Amino acid sequence: MRLLNDMYELISATPSPYARKVRIALIEKGIAFTLRTEVPWHADTATPAYNPLEKLPVLVLPDGQGIYESRFILEWLEVHYPDPPLLPRDPVLALQARQIEVICDGICDATVLLFFERRREAPSAPWMARQRRKIDGGLSALERLAGPGFLVDDRFGLADICVGTVLRYLTVRYPDHPWRDTHSGLVAMSGRLETRASFAASVPVPQSIVEAVV
Repeated sequence: MRLLNDMYELISATPSPYARKVRIALIEKGIAFTLRTEVPWHADTATPAYNPLEKLPVLVLPDGQGIYESRFILEWLEVHYPDPPLLPRDPVLALQARQIEVICDGICDATVLLFFERRREAPSAPWMARQRRKIDGGLSALERLAGPGFLVDDRFGLADICVGTVLRYLTVRYPDHPWRDTHSGLVAMSGRLETRASFAASVPVPQSIVEAVV
């Protein structure tokens, strides 16, 4: 089913891997959208008007409705814009892609928690160590899956988007992590993906948070 599309608006933060996944999916599916860049922690953010959970990204429909949480937005896009598909039609292969998505989201979540813990006056060393273990475990799992081609069914799709975005996010928010020295398969994969037009058009950059995160 293809909806009439005046223009969608994506509310995004520049470093967000969750928002970048959606940007890449929109580009790959040829869906026109405008981009609104915000810092969701700042008082002037429009996020609460569209998402009661006050999180980005949010896809704002022409009628003003907000579709939120990156995983759900991607599912919504796949239902309404099935071509080109980003998930395999075979349900077993689709589950493989979803499993990779879970790993990547877990790495992103741990990186976010580590980033904010480091900003605290008295960061917890055990807490930070736990987040690093999650990141390292996830990267090792992805390294075992990485190869010369695409991850699932040898076709570009959701799994590749997730891995590509989490790897580039580490460069932005955890630049001192040595994954490039230890995971050659992921280095090669990241290099290939970043040359793709949808990735080149959505390169993440750091964002300054000037208000207190409370």
